[in-house]
Amino acid sequence: MIIKREGGLRTGMEWIKDILHEVLLWVESLGYFGILIGLLIEVIPSEIVLGFGGYLVWKGDISFWGAVIFGTIGAVGQNWILYAIGRYGGRPIVEKYGKYIKIKAKHVDTAESWFNKYGAGIVFTARFVPVMRQVISIPAGMARMNFWLFSLLTALASLPWSILFVYLGKTLGDRWEDVGEEAAPYVQPAILIALALLIVYVLIKFVRSRGKSV
Repeated sequence: MIIKREGGLRTGMEWIKDILHEVLLWVESLGYFGILIGLLIEVIPSEIVLGFGGYLVWKGDISFWGAVIFGTIGAVGQNWILYAIGRYGGRPIVEKYGKYIKIKAKHVDTAESWFNKYGAGIVFTARFVPVMRQVISIPAGMARMNFWLFSLLTALASLPWSILFVYLGKTLGDRWEDVGEEAAPYVQPAILIALALLIVYVLIKFVRSRGKSV
């Protein structure tokens, strides 16, 4: 993709980088609320917003725990929106407008299957699985899952995610853009732990159901 501009040609990648740069300047100007809103609307991936938040901590502009708390609130708020879409709009809204929020119907199908099979506990464990960590909120809304339980599980899963990326951004300092590479050794074990928790959750449900049937 090549985009013409005054003084020469501009590649699509350069155009995207320029937009990212402007968004991050906006986040920086708003401080804590920039992180919150950045997570809430997720124009750019949450990892980048949180990593940049860590960079702002490194600069001394904001505090570590302030960045973590506002990042967590933003993540919960974003999933409230997705929960509301599932609860009040359902599949027709996803099929019609999902592409605008980067959610595909096939992802919702998978998330709904997980939710129906594993129950409310999947809202926590799915937060550590790429793509599913947002999409799982839609079938939770469609199933009219208890809102406060949904919010609690979402917050509990979002908190360590915020801590990790803000910490890495702070540690990397002006190399915060490498946060994705630095996070890989941490994210993979987190996914395995989430899967282990899911297995334990399913076993507990199975044992309880067997106990009730006896």
